Amino acid sequence: MTTEMTMPRRGAGPGGLRLRTAIAAAFVLARCKPGRLRRVLTRCARGARPATYEETLELYEAITATSRRCAGRYGCLPRSVAIALACRMAGSWPDWCAGVRTAPPFSPHAWVEAEGRTVGEQAESADLRPLMVVKVREGVPGEHGGGDDDGGGSGRAG
Repeated sequence: MTTEMTMPRRGAGPGGLRLRTAIAAAFVLARCKPGRLRRVLTRCARGARPATYEETLELYEAITATSRRCAGRYGCLPRSVAIALACRMAGSWPDWCAGVRTAPPFSPHAWVEAEGRTVGEQAESADLRPLMVVKVREGVPGEHGGGDDDGGGSGRAG
């Protein structure tokens, strides 16, 4: 006796279109200069509620299951932006961070945090040094990090 078995399409199901939209926008934004990326994400974060760890982790897993490039080793910037945008589509915002790893291998990295914890990362918060952070309460004085549209840099982190 045989049974028919089909695998669901990647990104299919509830939130599939929303996830693919967030991923597509993230790849466009990942090509922006750092200052412009920070300003766009700061505007997106306005009016959102802080994201919970559980909802952010759920979106992390959905995005990495939907996009091989976001799931890859060098997909940290589009992955983190896609997670933040998908959270925003649900009305919340995690802390979006871009910086460097402080433990070997030293390299640029982008990630999201919720409730003070890194989401979906093998590294702990102590192993990462944020250089640019976009939090829910941003849009008011006190934002972190540099990067401007006049300076160099490709806006990429790995």
